[in-house]
Amino acid sequence: MSGVRVCAVADVPEGHVRTVACGERSIALANVDGEIHAIDNLCTHDGGPLGDGRLVGSRVICPRHGAAFDARSGRALTLPAVRGVRAYAVTVDGADVYVDCDA
Repeated sequence: MSGVRVCAVADVPEGHVRTVACGERSIALANVDGEIHAIDNLCTHDGGPLGDGRLVGSRVICPRHGAAFDARSGRALTLPAVRGVRAYAVTVDGADVYVDCDA
Protein backbone atom coordinates (compact mmCIF):
# COMPACT_ATOMS: atom_id res chain seq x y z
CA MET A 1 0.00 0.00 0.00
CA SER A 2 1.44 3.38 -0.96
CA GLY A 3 0.99 6.28 1.38
CA VAL A 4 0.45 6.67 5.10
CA ARG A 5 -2.63 5.36 6.88
CA VAL A 6 -4.29 8.48 8.30
CA CYS A 7 -7.70 7.30 9.53
CA ALA A 8 -10.66 5.03 8.97
CA VAL A 9 -13.19 5.84 6.24
CA ALA A 10 -15.84 6.18 8.96
CA ASP A 11 -13.85 9.06 10.50
CA VAL A 12 -14.70 11.30 7.51
CA PRO A 13 -18.48 11.19 6.97
CA GLU A 14 -19.86 12.23 3.60
CA GLY A 15 -20.19 16.01 3.37
CA HIS A 16 -17.61 16.71 6.08
CA VAL A 17 -13.97 17.76 6.35
CA ARG A 18 -11.53 16.57 9.03
CA THR A 19 -7.90 17.23 9.99
CA VAL A 20 -5.39 14.36 10.08
CA ALA A 21 -1.63 14.05 10.44
CA CYS A 22 0.34 12.55 7.57
CA GLY A 23 3.94 12.28 8.63
CA GLU A 24 4.95 15.85 9.47
CA ARG A 25 2.10 17.38 7.44
CA SER A 26 -1.32 18.52 8.57
CA ILE A 27 -3.90 17.43 5.99
CA ALA A 28 -7.57 18.31 5.51
CA LEU A 29 -9.59 15.30 4.33
CA ALA A 30 -12.92 15.97 2.64
CA ASN A 31 -15.57 13.40 1.78
CA VAL A 32 -17.25 14.61 -1.42
CA ASP A 33 -20.11 12.33 -2.49
CA GLY A 34 -18.44 9.31 -0.88
CA GLU A 35 -14.97 9.99 -2.33
CA ILE A 36 -12.25 11.17 0.04
CA HIS A 37 -9.83 13.91 -1.05
CA ALA A 38 -6.78 15.39 0.71
CA ILE A 39 -5.38 18.94 0.64
CA ASP A 40 -3.02 20.94 2.83
CA ASN A 41 -4.68 22.10 6.02
CA LEU A 42 -3.48 25.73 5.89
CA CYS A 43 -5.37 28.46 4.05
CA THR A 44 -3.03 30.42 1.79
CA HIS A 45 -4.70 33.68 2.84
CA ASP A 46 -3.77 33.66 6.53
CA GLY A 47 -2.96 30.10 7.60
CA GLY A 48 -6.47 29.22 8.79
CA PRO A 49 -7.12 25.53 9.51
CA LEU A 50 -9.10 24.24 6.51
CA GLY A 51 -9.91 21.01 8.36
CA ASP A 52 -11.90 23.07 10.86
CA GLY A 53 -13.95 24.58 8.05
CA ARG A 54 -17.01 23.22 6.35
CA LEU A 55 -17.60 21.41 3.10
CA VAL A 56 -20.13 22.85 0.66
CA GLY A 57 -20.38 20.58 -2.34
CA SER A 58 -16.73 20.10 -3.28
CA ARG A 59 -15.60 23.39 -1.71
CA VAL A 60 -13.70 23.52 1.57
CA ILE A 61 -14.53 26.83 3.24
CA CYS A 62 -11.89 28.33 5.54
CA PRO A 63 -13.41 29.07 8.97
CA ARG A 64 -11.54 32.37 9.37
CA HIS A 65 -12.43 34.52 6.35
CA GLY A 66 -14.48 32.28 4.07
CA ALA A 67 -11.95 31.56 1.31
CA ALA A 68 -13.00 28.48 -0.66
CA PHE A 69 -10.73 25.75 -2.05
CA ASP A 70 -11.57 22.86 -4.36
CA ALA A 71 -11.32 19.72 -2.22
CA ARG A 72 -10.21 17.66 -5.25
CA SER A 73 -7.48 19.89 -6.69
CA GLY A 74 -6.64 22.40 -3.94
CA ARG A 75 -7.34 25.28 -6.34
CA ALA A 76 -8.35 28.58 -4.70
CA LEU A 77 -11.92 29.37 -5.73
CA THR A 78 -12.78 32.58 -3.90
CA LEU A 79 -11.13 35.59 -2.32
CA PRO A 80 -9.48 36.40 -0.03
CA ALA A 81 -7.26 33.44 -1.08
CA VAL A 82 -5.55 33.81 -4.43
CA ARG A 83 -3.18 30.81 -4.27
CA GLY A 84 -4.28 27.21 -4.06
CA VAL A 85 -3.09 24.55 -1.66
CA ARG A 86 -1.40 21.27 -2.46
CA ALA A 87 -3.58 18.23 -3.14
CA TYR A 88 -2.49 14.68 -2.31
CA ALA A 89 -3.33 11.26 -3.73
CA VAL A 90 -5.73 9.26 -1.57
CA THR A 91 -6.21 5.51 -1.55
CA VAL A 92 -9.02 3.74 0.28
CA ASP A 93 -8.27 0.12 1.14
CA GLY A 94 -11.18 -1.55 2.88
CA ALA A 95 -11.99 0.61 5.90
CA ASP A 96 -8.67 2.52 5.88
CA VAL A 97 -7.66 5.83 4.24
CA TYR A 98 -4.08 6.30 2.99
CA VAL A 99 -2.55 9.59 1.82
CA ASP A 100 0.58 9.88 -0.30
CA CYS A 101 2.02 12.84 1.61
CA ASP A 102 5.65 12.23 0.57
CA ALA A 103 5.08 12.90 -3.15
